Amino acid sequence: MTRFEVTILGANSAIPTANRFPTSQLLNVNESYYLIDCGEGTQIQLRRNKLKFQRIETIFISHLHGDHYFGLIGLLTTMHLLKREKPLKIIAPERLQEIISIQLRAGGTQLGYSIDYVPLVFENGYEILKDEKISVKVLKLSHRIDCAGFVFEELEKPRNLQKDNIDKYNLTFEEIKNLKNSIPIIRDKKELLEQLLEEKEITRTYAYVTDTKALESIIPFIESVDLLYHESTFLKNETKRAKATFHSTTHQAANIALKAKVKRLMLGHYSTRYLDLELLLAEAREVFENCILAIEGKTVKV
Repeated sequence: MTRFEVTILGANSAIPTANRFPTSQLLNVNESYYLIDCGEGTQIQLRRNKLKFQRIETIFISHLHGDHYFGLIGLLTTMHLLKREKPLKIIAPERLQEIISIQLRAGGTQLGYSIDYVPLVFENGYEILKDEKISVKVLKLSHRIDCAGFVFEELEKPRNLQKDNIDKYNLTFEEIKNLKNSIPIIRDKKELLEQLLEEKEITRTYAYVTDTKALESIIPFIESVDLLYHESTFLKNETKRAKATFHSTTHQAANIALKAKVKRLMLGHYSTRYLDLELLLAEAREVFENCILAIEGKTVKV
């Protein structure tokens, strides 16, 4: 099975601490890298975790609060200084292009590679990216400013023929091509397809739900995902504060996971007030048992 895993680079909320960084994650899909948010210190975390950031093909920025993109200009500049030539795609709120352009002009910097800016469409289920490996759809979240979540879905790969069947059925080149494209062949007046192909590989899905109040409208779009990351800034005794700041509590995140019937929940975006994150984990597990913490440097296989 191909690699499909998330490395946590930062899991804190707005303020970094000595050992917790603002939000950033790296999704590795069979050695294609997708960066999800880019809080302060992201490039340091990439180096600490020995992740080759020149492999990053696309960067997703969920919204324009600083703890989700203040690390971006530094990362882009470092890519330039290390002689990057490969184009980079940035999917983000439209005004980010203007912000980056101002920063580059102020420093008299001309990047040695091109950036393809794709403006976010804040609409549930909108497909914002599709390449040869994944499809990415948007989740419309509810925060103080426009904010998006993302659902990353691994695409089904073409199935290979069972090698023994090539000789057994004396398959022609055209028949082999047809079978790989799910077109059956005829032998003894019978259609043959499934029995000639290798088993389908399981495809996996990862949902990223960052800054938002608890939002049941996203449930149909994250239903049954393999791994859900859901912000859980506060313990349940801070429910009023969570509502006022458009954030979620542990219980609210766990309830979304339960109602969406996801396979596993990962908590993150912790308030700096919590030194012991196990308290948040214990509370979430009161509602949804299969739950883990997002911890800097930890790689989670989906």
